[in-house]
Formats: sequence, C-alpha cells, structure tokens
Amino acid sequence: MKIKKEILDFIKEHGNKELPNEACGYLAGVNDEILTAVKMTNIDKSPEHFSFDIKEQFNVVKNLREKGLEIKGVYHTHPSSPARMSDEDIRLANDINLFYLIYSLIYDNFAVFKITKEKFVIPVEIEVI
Repeated sequence: MKIKKEILDFIKEHGNKELPNEACGYLAGVNDEILTAVKMTNIDKSPEHFSFDIKEQFNVVKNLREKGLEIKGVYHTHPSSPARMSDEDIRLANDINLFYLIYSLIYDNFAVFKITKEKFVIPVEIEVI
C-alpha cells in the first residue's frame, strides 16, 4: 500500500487529539495508493473500540465517490496498545477488499493489514510516498 507522509501525519494528529479514545476514519484513493484520509466520529467514545456514525459515513462515502475516489481502507488508533489487529478488530473487519491501518500512539508506529474471509490477518507493507 502506498500512502503519503502527510496522511500518516494527519492520522497521528487525529489520534493525539482524540486521546484517551480511539480515533478513526476512512482511507481513500485509487488502486493501491492512498490519496486522502477522512476523520470520522468515534460514536463509542472509547479507548478500546470505535464505531462510525451511519449518517456521517454515508455522506463521506458519497463525497469521496463524487471526487472519483474509492474507499480503500479504514484507519484507527490504539492509544495504549501495539499497532496490531486486536481480537475485536479481526471480528469486525468484514471487508476483505479494505486495508486496515492502525497507529499505536504509545509506540508511535503504523501497521497495515488485510483480512481474509476466514479471518486470517495478513500484514501489508507500507510504502510512504
């Protein structure tokens, strides 16, 4: 997956602003290149999980499509744990076509994953462009 450094910086900033809760959002672009990230509201307001607001989600998807961009992934932060797919992340990751990007605030690192329909987690290499 290719991603701009500015997008990673944006996710870090979003994560720090949402502390102590998880920050979350969409990644959009074309092919395997992420061109933008869109903040979403974590309606769970939790440090351990997140959920999107359905109305906000619909509007964001519509706006991205109008710009010719596709949803390529979901990002969220782990305020106090490593950048890995937790059991809950795996359980809730239902789209095998998406990238799942996690930023760990305590370790200041990113990791990206894909998930199979059998719920196997596959690490994905990040190429910063």
